[in-house]
Amino acid sequence: MVTTRATAEDSPDRTDRRDRSAVRALLRLWPYVRPVRVRLFSAACVAIVASCLSLVIPLVLKWMVDGPVADRDPAGVWLGALYLLLLGFAEALLFGLRRWLVARPLAGVEAAMRADLYRHLQRLPVAFHDRWASGQLLSRGTTDLMLLRMFLAFPLTFLLVNGVTILVGVIIMLLQDWTLGLVILIPAVPVLVTCVIFEKRYAAVARRAQDQVGDLTTVVEESVLGIRIIKGFGRHRSQARAFKELSGTLRGTELRKARLLATIWGVIVTLPELAIGAALVLGAVQVADGELSAGTLVAFLSTALALRWPVDSIGFLLAMSQEAATATERYFEVMDAESERQEISTAKEDRTDLGLRFHDVRFRYPDAPADSSPVLDRIDLHIQPGESMALVGATGSGKTTLTALVPRLHEVTSGRITLDGDDITAMSREQLRSLVSVAFEEPTLFSASVADNVLMGAEDGAGELELERALGVAQADFAHALPHGTGTQVGEQGLSLSGGQRQRLALARAVVGRPRFLVLDDPLSALDVHTEAAVEAALRDVLAETTALIVAHRPSTVLLADRVALLSGGRITAVGTHHELLRTNAEYAHLMAGTEEADR
Repeated sequence: MVTTRATAEDSPDRTDRRDRSAVRALLRLWPYVRPVRVRLFSAACVAIVASCLSLVIPLVLKWMVDGPVADRDPAGVWLGALYLLLLGFAEALLFGLRRWLVARPLAGVEAAMRADLYRHLQRLPVAFHDRWASGQLLSRGTTDLMLLRMFLAFPLTFLLVNGVTILVGVIIMLLQDWTLGLVILIPAVPVLVTCVIFEKRYAAVARRAQDQVGDLTTVVEESVLGIRIIKGFGRHRSQARAFKELSGTLRGTELRKARLLATIWGVIVTLPELAIGAALVLGAVQVADGELSAGTLVAFLSTALALRWPVDSIGFLLAMSQEAATATERYFEVMDAESERQEISTAKEDRTDLGLRFHDVRFRYPDAPADSSPVLDRIDLHIQPGESMALVGATGSGKTTLTALVPRLHEVTSGRITLDGDDITAMSREQLRSLVSVAFEEPTLFSASVADNVLMGAEDGAGELELERALGVAQADFAHALPHGTGTQVGEQGLSLSGGQRQRLALARAVVGRPRFLVLDDPLSALDVHTEAAVEAALRDVLAETTALIVAHRPSTVLLADRVALLSGGRITAVGTHHELLRTNAEYAHLMAGTEEADR
């Protein structure tokens, strides 16, 4: 569950969009569109031909009215009707071909973008995920990508197709009668001005709506994952009110979008209709005066009516384009986020400096003020090969942060950390995390089988023997009593298991790969006294074969370690055995006394 939720107003994805350009944003889709550009271009050409065929129909009507109809020639009328039927059939066939051309490639574009987004999310640092609401990320991978696929399938093509159709239609009307053509063109300027104003206003509202969808998604996700808390504290009504409030806000934004769209549609529909009416009156007068043939007037008006759809569609095509532009911006806000650093350290290897060592390490969170005190300051700590060290400190002293530096879930601000003399920044993350295994206090399990969850911590190819050994160390034999044994699917976040069971499976995952370095963040906090004792007994054999750093609160866990480091105020203030520190360090003695009292 996300603990820090950014809203549509103050989330980290909010950027200054005063110089925003929808075209510039949409051009960023080109790398994804380029592989399918031939089919998309072909589809556009097919659509242009199909649309222009509709403009041939008025010319056929002109021929029929001025020819067979005027001459009372039934055979000519039937021939004209055949022409019209064939034109209509060809137009429908071509539009069907266009849809076939774009369907498969655009599904591939959407899938490629979604896969890239997911891969990038895996490479982003933990600090990024701490800042971003999960619902905002989910909405980018679902709703926004759906909007982009719809844009590529329809507005992108038809903005071009309708533009060409309108241009060709206007030329045809001017050639038939330039005075009537000028009457039809009168609304062009006010329509263009309206479109410019609409584009700017709709862009801001569309962005707000998409951000609010992300907020709403976050609330739904948190409510589902936290359903036990909601029910346990009877907070369903307050959660429902919060959801209703966000839904109401989103509804208001969507209504604002609808009002803007209704406004531009009213202008785009009304003004051309008035122009067509004026052209009809003027054309009828010219026909009555003998200045214009009836067939020409029919053809002119038919062409004008054929352009109604291309003109009327401008409003919602612009709206869909703006929504696609904001979706593109939101997608690339995540894709532009800097991945975990891969720079290689220039520090020389020291093969005499074995084990896990912190060299004058400082750490400050990336978004913390530059003048703020570091969370960890001048950490110097050396864990010998094969040694286990307990890390003890008061709540908020930085223990979990310190352990997160070893697998590079966070990057040190200064100083360095070495494993057997190798700077961890000189290793690829894959290499580093094959050497270091981690178990967190808050265990996360995935919607997969017990075996899959545990073997996630082992190399590919690990099998039943490794699984059974890890379950034995973690005293997780309960897995065999599940309905399908270790093949049983555990629910999302392991919610079908108790807290202690989830913690034991997470511990099994940490030890299954026999790591050279083991980092355990209070891995036994959810276990009862008897289970804890059994796990500790099994862990001693594992710890004898690895170099371990263990965050501990209970004296029983501390006793697993060879030595103890006391973390206070972001600094290591004492190092020694448990009994030494009890005798010589008042703060340590106070912490241990408090935990013993709590255990009793």
